[in-house]
Amino acid sequence: MQEMYEKYKKLLFKLAYQLTGSVSDAEDVVHDVFLKLYDVPPEKLDKPKAYLCKMVTNRCRDLQKTASKKREQYFGEWLPEPFSDSGEDTIDSVIRDDELSYGILVLLEKLTPTERVVFVLREALSFEYYEIAELIEKSAANCRKLFSRANAKMEINSEEEVHSEAASQDLVHDFITALKQGNVSQVISMLDQNVVLVADGGGKVLAAVKPILARDRVVKFLFGGVRKVSMIDGISHIEIGEINGQPALILRSNEGIHTVGMIHVENNLIRNIYIIRNPDKLKHVGILG
Repeated sequence: MQEMYEKYKKLLFKLAYQLTGSVSDAEDVVHDVFLKLYDVPPEKLDKPKAYLCKMVTNRCRDLQKTASKKREQYFGEWLPEPFSDSGEDTIDSVIRDDELSYGILVLLEKLTPTERVVFVLREALSFEYYEIAELIEKSAANCRKLFSRANAKMEINSEEEVHSEAASQDLVHDFITALKQGNVSQVISMLDQNVVLVADGGGKVLAAVKPILARDRVVKFLFGGVRKVSMIDGISHIEIGEINGQPALILRSNEGIHTVGMIHVENNLIRNIYIIRNPDKLKHVGILG
């Protein structure tokens, strides 16, 4: 059992995290699945990877049903929980080059639980359609339709590379520098005309309750709220870090990290900015720096 845990824990965590958008829930799912495995007859484990993925998928679908009700009562906008790779051999150390970007995790919230399962298994874990069909007990043709429907809902062209819209290190660096220097014109030049900023404070800290639309309003917010909460003794404490395997904005105080900013780019311009401030969602990024 221990050998199976060591072999599959990272894969299962990756699957559970991208199905739930929650590090805490993903950890719980993986823990629960391996506990239940002790009661599974050995003959059912002739294909352990498929069996374990099916257990995780079913558990996550159950969680998604209850999560949707909770999010209806959530204060303000809900964003996925970010986390950073500690570099240690822990369940958190799972970010790989093929990890779905944070922007895609946000878009996954548009999907039904089954569409999300198909998309993640296909796009993030590279499962074949016949393998997905076996896991969710549908036909391969049906799985293809679900994947196509998921792409349409997320407005992703099936011929595009879905991992490519995360901001580059250089872009995030230039963006942070412009913010620190108060270079309004530089920031404006980096933003798409229809840029959208979404903030998640969970009702526990100050954050925009509704999405901020249009470039002029986003710029006003960035040079008002974001710069204000980053200032300590007259110095702007905005830095660059790696979150979810991609460059991100990190804002910290003397007590530690209090804000994470994730950026989604289209045509080399910033199209979406996601600001996570809910302290409950920053527990897994506090290991930085």
